[in-house]
Amino acid sequence: MLTISTKTEAQTVITTFEVNPGTCHDLIEALTDAYEAFISKQPGFIAAGLHVNDAQTRIANYSQWRRREDFQAMLRTDEMRRRNRAIAGLCKSFEPVMYEVVATFD
Repeated sequence: MLTISTKTEAQTVITTFEVNPGTCHDLIEALTDAYEAFISKQPGFIAAGLHVNDAQTRIANYSQWRRREDFQAMLRTDEMRRRNRAIAGLCKSFEPVMYEVVATFD
């Protein structure tokens, strides 16, 4: 279960993608397939969400992992390296960044 909390020991990764409106849905499909078929089955995966802005020029991906090493191991697999090459062809840029939750508001 995805939980945003300062008490979690989970690793939070936020990845932003810059896209053209014409490729936005293609990238959403590629990311959805990656999560359903591969990423969600990797050790340490907790949960993730995809978000699209109104103009369909940005996609944000919020994911949680048990440990930083779990996320890094997933990225190093041949499967994810292949998928990331395809993803790179659908967007102008993308950048995964690891974060620590320092405050939450209900």
